[in-house]
Amino acid sequence: MREQLERKGLEAFLPTITRWSRWKDRKKQIDWPLFPGYCFARFVSRDRLPVLSCSGVVNIVAFDGEIVPIPEHEIDAIRRLVESDLQFDPCPLIREGMMVEVTHGPLKGVIGRLVRKGAHARLVLSVDLIGQAVSVEVDAADVRAY
Repeated sequence: MREQLERKGLEAFLPTITRWSRWKDRKKQIDWPLFPGYCFARFVSRDRLPVLSCSGVVNIVAFDGEIVPIPEHEIDAIRRLVESDLQFDPCPLIREGMMVEVTHGPLKGVIGRLVRKGAHARLVLSVDLIGQAVSVEVDAADVRAY
């Protein structure tokens, strides 16, 4: 998709992350999209037809039918990160107060409310009918939005 956009004269940015992929007979490093399903392009909103006509493009980010540009500082920050030598991993955007599900470890599959986010997340598990709850710390990388 990025190549199609660039052939149409549009500036495109597809941030990727290198991962090992395993086949039956070998392992190989592959560049995967950092944000699956998203490729960033700079264009004037009234000239959206060339973008929408690229194979693989389903839609353009919009709210209430209006195209909304991604802030330049956010794109620049992602570009600087992927061009650096720093190690990084994609993670879901979760906020305090959201319901989350534990994805790894002894609490895998448990659903609770995230009350603190940091290197370790504090997860509250509740029994609503009796008005009781318990909290536990889990690795922040081991939860996803529910």
